[in-house]
Amino acid sequence: MAVPKKKTSKSKRDKRRATWRHKAAIQAQKALSLGKSILTGRSNFVYPSKEDSDESEES
Repeated sequence: MAVPKKKTSKSKRDKRRATWRHKAAIQAQKALSLGKSILTGRSNFVYPSKEDSDESEES
């Protein structure tokens, strides 16, 4: 069974966790920003609206 040779230091562990949390925070901020822009109608994000999907089903 593979076992690590040396124990990882607390600073390395904390640095990895901080990086992971920072990336998650950035993604959450982007998602919130996109959601706000969609609600205000000022987005460049293309998504099917409910009316479009209803019309395509009827055709």
